[in-house]
Parts: sequence; structure tokens; C-alpha cells
Amino acid sequence: MRPELSDYTHLSGGKVREIYEVDDKTLLMVATDRISAYDYSLEPAIPDKGRILTATAMFFFELLEDIPNHLAGPIDDPRIPEEVLGRAIVVQKLDMVPFECVARGYLTGSGKKEYDAAGMVCGVKLPEGLTEASKLPEPIFTPATKAEQGDHDINVTFEQMAGKLGAELAGELRDRTLEIYSRAAEYAASRGIILADTKLEFGRDAEGNIVLADEVLTPDSSRYWPADEYEEGKTQPSFDKQYVRDWLTSPKSGWDPDEGTQPPELPGSVVEATRERYIEAYERLSGRRFADWPGVGA
Repeated sequence: MRPELSDYTHLSGGKVREIYEVDDKTLLMVATDRISAYDYSLEPAIPDKGRILTATAMFFFELLEDIPNHLAGPIDDPRIPEEVLGRAIVVQKLDMVPFECVARGYLTGSGKKEYDAAGMVCGVKLPEGLTEASKLPEPIFTPATKAEQGDHDINVTFEQMAGKLGAELAGELRDRTLEIYSRAAEYAASRGIILADTKLEFGRDAEGNIVLADEVLTPDSSRYWPADEYEEGKTQPSFDKQYVRDWLTSPKSGWDPDEGTQPPELPGSVVEATRERYIEAYERLSGRRFADWPGVGA
């Protein structure tokens, strides 16, 4: 018989995830259907989003099985309560690295803004003449500080990260991030999808080893574009929450991210279109049917 969620101690809640303590060595990480953009939690939630994120992350943990990760049990682990089955995983407790590890293969988002202002991203000098969605000569590592709810992640240079963590650890995180990005981007390309960038998190386990943690290569932490529609110089159609960001900054929403006010409620059409994009991303990347995932339709 599976435990109830209330049997576990709730430790923390973020923009998207809730963390519970299973025992002194493991946690229950629950992906909710909440969606965030511009460091705000939005309303309403996206139906099935938690399961889609979990399914995508589990697929990539499997694909990258040679890279140590935080998983401490399968998706149907008996420690997972029925009410969150399919959107929760049991993971190791880790000492988390206080930086987001970002790899970019294309110029867009905050990287494009930095490039336009200074010709570089996180201290990495880039060639002149790049534009929206330009492919970079080679993938770059662009770390950021982790933000609290309502605050913005702040891009930093590798040197600033190394100053906090030490050159050896910072170098290991950079190399591992770029390796994961390159392998995932090559795989995604074989499925007709461009992985423009991705954000990873790492922690140290009880033995001091660096371990891949949190989610990995999901539509929340990555920008995915259909390869057959790619066109440099314009905003790309996407499989990620860029669709929500684009609506929020369009005249239709009437909201300005620079004003510091809570974003408006998402229209039903945006909610449904976002759900469909997330599911399409999972199914195209994995070659699996989302309908077969645990808990779907329950």
C-alpha cells in the first residue's frame, strides 16, 4: 500500500516543484502543473504539465545514464503516493551548487539582450553581426545565480562563478554542462528538433561526487525549436514555455515585465496550446506516447 503525501514532511515549495522528506537520505520531488515566466508564477496551471516534465526528465536521465544523477528509485517507486504518481520522483539528498549551469548553442533570450548591449554573453566574446536565433560558432557556458520566488536569475561570468566555487569545481561544472548540452542537442537534431539552450543544476552527494539534479532537458528548462521551421533573424516557434512568454509580452496581455506587477491570468487558448506543445515535445523527443505515462487520465 502506497503512503499518503501527508505522511511526508513538506520541506519547501518553489515556482514549479514541491519537496518532501522521505527519510534522512532521500526526498520526494513533486512536479506541479504550475507554470512560471519572467520569475513569476502564473495562473491558471497547465493541465498534465507536471507529468510531462517528469516524463521528459526521466527519458533524458535514461538517455544520459552514464552521467551520475540524483534518482533514488523508478517512476513507480512504492514510496511515491498514488495522488502524485507520474509526476513525482524519489531522489538523493544533495548539497546543491548555488548556480544555474546554462549552455547556449543559439543566441536568444537574455543572451541576445546581453550581446546587443556588449557583444558578449556572461563575459564570453561573440562574433559581430549575430542576430535573433543565430547559431553560435560553438556552444557556450553562461552560468547564473539562482533566484528566489519573484526575483530574477542573474547572469554571471565563469570567473565570478569560479570565485565563489573555486576554479576546479567551476571547470568541472562547465565541462559537464557543455557535454550534456552537446549530446542532447545531437540527439534532438536526430528527432527534427533544435535544442537552443538548456539550464542544468548539480549537487554533491554524500561522497562529494558531482551529481546531475532537479529536472533535465525539459521544456521548462530548455528551449526547443522545430528544425524544419528554423529561420535565423526572427523569434522561433517553440515547444517550450516561450509561447507563454510571447503572449505575456504581446499587446494582447497588456502587461509589461519591467513594471514589477503580477502578470495577468492566462487565457484558456494559451493554456491548451501550451499543454499541446509540451506533449508534442515529449512525444517527438522520446518516440513514446504520453497517454501511456503513469497517472495520465487518472
